[in-house]
Amino acid sequence: MTHASNDFRLLNELDHVRIDRLLSRNGHAGERLTELLEDADVVSPREVPADVVTMYTRVTVDDLVDGGQRTLTLCYPEDADASAGFVSVLSPIGTALLGRRLGEETQWTTPTGAVQRLRVAELLFQPEANGDYTR
Repeated sequence: MTHASNDFRLLNELDHVRIDRLLSRNGHAGERLTELLEDADVVSPREVPADVVTMYTRVTVDDLVDGGQRTLTLCYPEDADASAGFVSVLSPIGTALLGRRLGEETQWTTPTGAVQRLRVAELLFQPEANGDYTR
């Protein structure tokens, strides 16, 4: 199933609060993430559907530019490790993935100006779907 990229995102309220605090401490963070927080539909962690990318979700993505596939985990900056597939929510790819649903496509522009496009192919682990509502 493929969905066109859109601006609608669903966030759990705990992620929303933590990211908002993170942005207030890191004034240099991207405008897109600030807009995402302002425009997102926010629900309690127990109400998050199992097909939504939340913080610490492990996801397989299809690269729509080069045809490859990657496994990534969305995390906070202190846990980011690109070589291990842990991408910060403050990074362009992290912001692009946050709140996306299985099958959705997303795109962003890298610091070099290249446009990247991904499709959320599989959610391998989502904390809320596994009963972890506080991660």
